[in-house]
Amino acid sequence: MSSFLTIGLFFVFHRFWSVRNLDIVLLILLAPGLLMVHEGRRRHLREVEFGEIAIREKARQENDSGSELPPLSETSSQRKSSRRTLPRPEFDTTAMLVRTYPVQEQDAATVDTVESESPADQPGDKPADQPEDAAKQTESPPTETPTADSPAETTEALSIQEETNVPLVTTPDALDERLEATAEDPDPDATDAELSAKQLQRSGFILLFAVEFAILIRLLIDPLMVRRPLLDPNLTVGGLYFISISLFIFMMANVATSTPRMKVWQGPQLGPGYALMHRLPTITTRPVSTALAGEEPATEDELDLSSRSWTMLARILAITAHLAIVVGVVLIGNRHFGNVRAGVGCATLYLMLPYTAQMTGRVDHALPAALLLWAVLNYRRPLIAGIFLGLAAGLVYYPLFLLPLWCSFYWQRGVRRFAVGVLATLSILMILLTVGGTDSFVDHLRRMFGLFVPTMEPRGIWGLGWDPRWRLPVIVAFGILSSLFAAWPSPKNLGTLIGCSAAVMVAAQFWHGYGGGLYIAWFLPLLLLTIFRPNLQDRVALKVVDRGAAGPALASDSVSDLQAI
Repeated sequence: MSSFLTIGLFFVFHRFWSVRNLDIVLLILLAPGLLMVHEGRRRHLREVEFGEIAIREKARQENDSGSELPPLSETSSQRKSSRRTLPRPEFDTTAMLVRTYPVQEQDAATVDTVESESPADQPGDKPADQPEDAAKQTESPPTETPTADSPAETTEALSIQEETNVPLVTTPDALDERLEATAEDPDPDATDAELSAKQLQRSGFILLFAVEFAILIRLLIDPLMVRRPLLDPNLTVGGLYFISISLFIFMMANVATSTPRMKVWQGPQLGPGYALMHRLPTITTRPVSTALAGEEPATEDELDLSSRSWTMLARILAITAHLAIVVGVVLIGNRHFGNVRAGVGCATLYLMLPYTAQMTGRVDHALPAALLLWAVLNYRRPLIAGIFLGLAAGLVYYPLFLLPLWCSFYWQRGVRRFAVGVLATLSILMILLTVGGTDSFVDHLRRMFGLFVPTMEPRGIWGLGWDPRWRLPVIVAFGILSSLFAAWPSPKNLGTLIGCSAAVMVAAQFWHGYGGGLYIAWFLPLLLLTIFRPNLQDRVALKVVDRGAAGPALASDSVSDLQAI
């Protein structure tokens, strides 16, 4: 539905072979790969949890001195009364999360047993040369025939909406470690279903990389596209405002309804970056209650007031970051493009894409994107632009590779103020690292600036079949590309600044060792601005950057922007 709406609003039907239509197609093609990765992680997590449950149940049964782990299985009446969704008592790791409920009385007479084996385990499917006794041994034991005390039951797979509310069987970090088993050290206990889920993730990452590579080529040739005809969205400004505001309200509800399970589905945790980004907890509305199957009590983090404060901070940052992205795109369209309709169209398209709805609660995705966008918005004020870019680089490390491009843009005027803004912001962030925390200051600095050898146990596509050693030439190529932007294109204007910044953040996905390819928000707003921007060859630093510090024009510009919106 999102793809059809995107085509209806932004596809240029009277110029079918235009670059705009190619851009729209590339944006739509990001969705299939992203959904494949999401579904693969969901299936993989389900298999891992069933394996964990089976191990715990086996340990409980082997404990002769008394079980410290309560049994995971419950009667159907207990499950119905507590309304907890439990895995099947057989702990079949090839099964789905299911719900069990009694059969209606009129149908109970026709139910003999509840099948617990998969279709491949049916007696009729055994090989012809297999002895009958051996075939019987491989069959699962039949379940009890329902009686008056044991009513007939049937099972049904949970929907995805229901599965999101099932508490995790263990901590998200432990599950994330299991999900990201590397190719060099594969899990010997992996089932066929688990391997199939990994293959689905791998195919999704490959599709994402293919589309992002096409986007990178598109951004690299963007400086050569001098003719940029005005192609506004196929809807009035009022209609675009209505759609964007409605989408924003509904999507921000995802932040309030996000669960730990959804966070694990969304991808691995951030790699190098600021300590704050690693400390922010999962945005969740899970109540203080027992965990899956009543096996574990509420965690200390859920009962700790300080942890609740961090959770509230994560929610505020996620909502504020998305709001800053939407407002920033509209202001850039009005102030720098001279076209409010184009700015509102960019904001609407950003909110319509499936990625935005899927990753709404990820602060490490949205916050750096908002900071980069506001650096572009304030490009006429090098000091303020340097502060925003320094914040983005200090929080997630990868925007540091934008410094050659931005310093080259300000080289003729404003480079000192820009450097002061970046260095001052990074210095403040480093000073804040000394306050609290258990890790040493040196460890914090190494993580903040990525000062360590590239990991040989990456996550994402590099841990699903690709040899991690091939990341090294990709990293070298990325370094060459980011350095090349210091000299090319020349002279640089606002259009090349936006497009090349997006290109650097796209290229970072290919060597990102912690879910590279999924951090689409880092380049998506800049990519949308590149698609909708007019010819900006006259917006060079010598013409638009003042000789002195930012003056009182900031307030007047803000007032005019609000009046135009």
